[in-house]
Amino acid sequence: MAMKDGNMTEHQGRHALVTGGGTGIGLGIARALAEAGAEVTITGRNISRLEEVAEAHPRLHPLQMDVSDEPSVRQGIASAARAHGPVAICVANAGIAEPMPFARITLDHWRKTMTTNLDGAFLTLQAALATLGPEDWGRMIGVSSIAGVRGLENAIAYTASKHALIGIMRGLSEEYRPSNITFNALCPGYVDTPIVARNAHDIATRLGMTEAEARAYLAGGNRHKTLLDTDEITGAAIWLCSDSARSVNGQTIQIAGGQVA
Repeated sequence: MAMKDGNMTEHQGRHALVTGGGTGIGLGIARALAEAGAEVTITGRNISRLEEVAEAHPRLHPLQMDVSDEPSVRQGIASAARAHGPVAICVANAGIAEPMPFARITLDHWRKTMTTNLDGAFLTLQAALATLGPEDWGRMIGVSSIAGVRGLENAIAYTASKHALIGIMRGLSEEYRPSNITFNALCPGYVDTPIVARNAHDIATRLGMTEAEARAYLAGGNRHKTLLDTDEITGAAIWLCSDSARSVNGQTIQIAGGQVA
């Protein structure tokens, strides 16, 4: 790993793209890749939020993009590639998590979850791969969840979408196995992010508990009963993007405080 002026520069000259890059896990990964020298396109629907966080680092580049809209994804990634080069690192992170008991799930809820979490990842990865040549180096990461390797109650649509995302990454790892591109899935447990904060608020309201109690309830979903910090997921992502992980392909990296599955 090269060092320059005290900064990691392993990805100097490479273009990375992170969907859902304005908050939480996506922002953490984007910042770390920028610190490692990459030019990082961060995407999301809230352009003002993206522009705000991009001001903190000269190698963060905001792009308004809705992963649930095909033209937005294909045109957005093509424009990012024209501006910063082929997408050598792609982190399909954008997703939604809206808890709902199975009996109350509507087809609209199901389709909204699948369109964002699954269709969005498919479109993002396909559009990113289209910017690469047959001999190019690449690292493709899908941010799944512990819900991708086990069932979660009151989150059937989310669970199904995250299982399917792992299937996409495993299938791509086989299809592109002779290439210089790897495909892996990160499977975090409950991370202390704005999504968890929103879910804690909803749980507290629904079950008549305090938000602190709701956070503790969610933390109980991790094997060590503690909410994860974003940097724990970021560290795993940066490792997967490194040369040291060149033989790690088609894997599900579980980060949940203990053995999950």
